[in-house]
Amino acid sequence: MSVAVFLLLGLGLLEAEGRRNRCFFNRTQDYCVCYNLSEETIGSIIQCLPATVVEFRGGDLEKYIAFPIRDLDSSDREILGSLTIQKIIIGNVLVPEILLARVLRFFSYTHVQELAFESCIFQGTGNWSDMEGQNLPILSLSFHNVTSALLTGHEQAFSSLSSWLETLEELAVTGSGITSLPCAIGRVFRALRSLDLAQNSLGDGSLTPTFCQGAFPQLRELSLHHNNLSSYRNVCEGLELLPGLRRLDLSHNKLMADPLSSCQWPASLQYFNLSNTGLDEVPTWLPPNLEVLDMSHNHLQAVDISFSSLKKLFLNQNLLQAVPSIRSCPMLDTLHLDNNSIPELPRAEVKLLRHLQDVAVADNPFSCSCSGAGELQALAATGHLGQGWPEDYRCHSPAPYQGWPVAQVPVSVLRCDLAAVVAPLCVALAVLGLAGA
Repeated sequence: MSVAVFLLLGLGLLEAEGRRNRCFFNRTQDYCVCYNLSEETIGSIIQCLPATVVEFRGGDLEKYIAFPIRDLDSSDREILGSLTIQKIIIGNVLVPEILLARVLRFFSYTHVQELAFESCIFQGTGNWSDMEGQNLPILSLSFHNVTSALLTGHEQAFSSLSSWLETLEELAVTGSGITSLPCAIGRVFRALRSLDLAQNSLGDGSLTPTFCQGAFPQLRELSLHHNNLSSYRNVCEGLELLPGLRRLDLSHNKLMADPLSSCQWPASLQYFNLSNTGLDEVPTWLPPNLEVLDMSHNHLQAVDISFSSLKKLFLNQNLLQAVPSIRSCPMLDTLHLDNNSIPELPRAEVKLLRHLQDVAVADNPFSCSCSGAGELQALAATGHLGQGWPEDYRCHSPAPYQGWPVAQVPVSVLRCDLAAVVAPLCVALAVLGLAGA
């Protein structure tokens, strides 16, 4: 096997203390992991040939920088083309970019569609000229907890990789301290549909240059959770040039929403995650065609929304004291209100809730008066109460029922709905009176 094929299949190399230098293949999962593989023990990599996912952990790639890497002959290309490997994971290694640049082009002979780097350090600068016009089958590329040089100034490298990058569909750069992406880089990713920039250091001011005119024109899903975003309006303005965006995750940012400010979210946005953002009120300006809205784990005390297209609304872990009206959300099928301060479900709202497929109101301080317990029991009887029923539904008051499961509270028609008894009784008396007359 040539050095090029060896490097391509084993980018995690050399021995380390306390580890056996070999590969382990899990046939059930078609998953193979190699620890500190060395050229001397390359025989064990044969176990990975039937796998669809191969992971390499640990090693020292620097010793291979000076190795001559020739073009592959027909037999080497045939070997790579016969492999079933679809995903390669490289972790806990120092990756010299000059070596990566020389080896990456050989992926064109494989069926690898996913390439992931985890806890790696990228060192130096590679000569990417050999990648000019090179197409690779890789559609998904991810970097997690990696260290590398700043992307600014590397535009030429991205230009050399453009034939491949402009066909990439998924990109994730997470937990890597990213503060911004140069505008020119975003314009290279012509076909990118999913971008994950979570757990970085992006601020409000970094969004406009990152998502500039012409950048990520096909983007559908964007994850920005766990960053340093703070202004709801600035985030909105920074993403307004993404006309096809459908899913946006802004959770775990400390956002402030100015009720007097306005912004125009992409009309295509259907899924919006604002959970764990510290909001104490619903922003005045929301995307107009939402189907899923997650505002859980905030400080909302009241919610008044109107969406003709909304299907799922998550408001659990807030400070709501009443069930929000859903009359203006005719398409709604899911409503989660767990862990709020809601004492009971008003009868008018229960009638609407019965039309939903999934209702969750667990862990609220329920008042188990007649209507309080009765309406919950009636809703549960229809099968619309989802997770948590009955174990997470307990009475907070009155005192005789405090701590009781709501499902066990006795509810009599005479005591809880006097009209249901009095009205028929009055009718019966009236009939008897007429008969006697």
